[in-house]
Amino acid sequence: MFKKAVEAKSHQRLSGADRKKLKRTVKDKFPRASDADIDSLLPPKVEITVSKFQNRVHVYGVEGGFPMFFDIDGRGTDIFSTVYALWKVPDLLPSFLLKGGEVSRFVIGGADLMFPGISVPPEGLPSFLAGETWAVKVPGNPAPIAVGSTTMSSTEALKAGLRGKALKIAHHYGDLLWESVEGCYVPNAGFFEDVVFEDPALSSCQTSQSCDDAKDSSHNQDVTNDKEVGESVHVVDDPSVPNSASLTQVDAGNDTAQEITSSVADLKVTDNAVADEFIAEDQHPLSTGDVDMLLDKCLLQALHTTVKDKDLPMPGSTLWSNHVLPCRPSGTTLDIKKSTYKKLAKWLQAKSSAGLIKVKEDKHKKEAVLFSVDRSHPDYSSFRPEKRQVQSETTSHHDTNESRSRKVLEVAEIYKPSIHVNPIFAGVGADTGKLYTASEATDIVFKYVEKENLVKPTDKSFVVLDATLCDALFKGAIKKGSTYPTEIHKKDIGLTFINRMQAHHVVTRGGESVVRKGGLKAIQIMTERRQGNKKVTKLSGMETFLVDAESLASELQKKFACSTTVAELPGKKGHEVLVQGGVIDDLAKHLIEQYRIPKRYIEVLDKTRK
Repeated sequence: MFKKAVEAKSHQRLSGADRKKLKRTVKDKFPRASDADIDSLLPPKVEITVSKFQNRVHVYGVEGGFPMFFDIDGRGTDIFSTVYALWKVPDLLPSFLLKGGEVSRFVIGGADLMFPGISVPPEGLPSFLAGETWAVKVPGNPAPIAVGSTTMSSTEALKAGLRGKALKIAHHYGDLLWESVEGCYVPNAGFFEDVVFEDPALSSCQTSQSCDDAKDSSHNQDVTNDKEVGESVHVVDDPSVPNSASLTQVDAGNDTAQEITSSVADLKVTDNAVADEFIAEDQHPLSTGDVDMLLDKCLLQALHTTVKDKDLPMPGSTLWSNHVLPCRPSGTTLDIKKSTYKKLAKWLQAKSSAGLIKVKEDKHKKEAVLFSVDRSHPDYSSFRPEKRQVQSETTSHHDTNESRSRKVLEVAEIYKPSIHVNPIFAGVGADTGKLYTASEATDIVFKYVEKENLVKPTDKSFVVLDATLCDALFKGAIKKGSTYPTEIHKKDIGLTFINRMQAHHVVTRGGESVVRKGGLKAIQIMTERRQGNKKVTKLSGMETFLVDAESLASELQKKFACSTTVAELPGKKGHEVLVQGGVIDDLAKHLIEQYRIPKRYIEVLDKTRK
């Protein structure tokens, strides 16, 4: 499942409702888990994050910590626990016990588990159904090394003579999901050969060669993916692996396997309390004042580097997850609850009171919305953003491209006054034929409120609606027979006013600029099979971002060394570029790097993947 690197599309914090839903799903999926077990994996007072990947996998973890669960299809119907979660709660899943330590090499090398590699207890094979989630353990150690789903029931397995594939491995120790954990903290990695720990309960990949030894030993094991684990040990060209015909002989006479098994028996699963204490000490908790300073630094870094005026207004949750958190120093946990503000909305309101940003509360979504940034503010002007290594590498690579590819792409959402709001613009002397950004349109309606003195005297947070403003905001939007409102909260008036305007977007590349009505449509990239089991990749919608189809097709032909064709879209305006071969990932990467098209405006669909 995690053999190939896949880039995450987004990282978000779960809301309270989503946290409860996730816990219910976990409780239903893992009936063995008690409430205390679930709380240890998903602590009540710690933020839970979800990383959404392009292959639809959702990974849930503790913010600043470790992934605990992953959902293969992103729908909550096929959720698995990670190996790290199984180390915290070893009995979370039923498990198969391997016959010997040598078999673990194949499992952590990416092979599925076969029945000949399983140690059947004297009382017989345990009962299970096809599609159940099971873990994999090595002899003498309660800490699982992999997790997957059964391919057949126990009854079917007995009929087949305990031959064939038993478990389709979804995640194992040392795969890309495991390596994505910052610091590679290993609470128990004792199932590898030649591993010596000063403390058998705790270890780190940074202070032990266990991770490197494991990868070296499993590097050449990928060829065994289609082989039966436990029957194909002799195909490995490794002097440390005996040339044996069966696991029975390996278990009986192989000294290496016995040494591995004995070393595994000396290791114990880390106690939850000890693990939590170790993690807390390793992270060096910051004081309240330090957290406040770090918050301000990350906000200013985000405002300088990633937050653009064209993206405003922006929900506070998006600002936090997609802009502020990525700016924190590597290995540092940033928790708003450990600051003096305690809540994200209070922190943003404090920055708004200081004049750095302009924030208003969305009544319907119950969250703060960033409307504008004062880039002339002293705090903004005096701050010097850090230069990221990734950015410098991208710039260096960008400078070597052709002159056409160097043109910077700018995309902005703008709004045009409609017949509903024209009287408001006319009331303040604003041009009704001009296009406005969201912040500029909001300023117009508040200028009208100030000019007509519509602020409610008894409550300054409300605006009294006169006939003109009421028609602008609600005429035609209120059902017949319903009473028109007489006042509106200040935090709602901006969004309501913008929604009554005509949405447009402007796309600029170099000296060329185009304004179009409506929202911005994404580029579609799709791979499908043709006759003869050949793949073809289709690309459409590139004209939206001022990319010429003919020029792009010629460029892709040279880049991918394949034939390309350009055809008109049937029944639609625009063209479609057809590229021979399954180059969907490389094509998307090319559009992002060479044409600077944001990832959120690229949709991919691979019909060839099962």
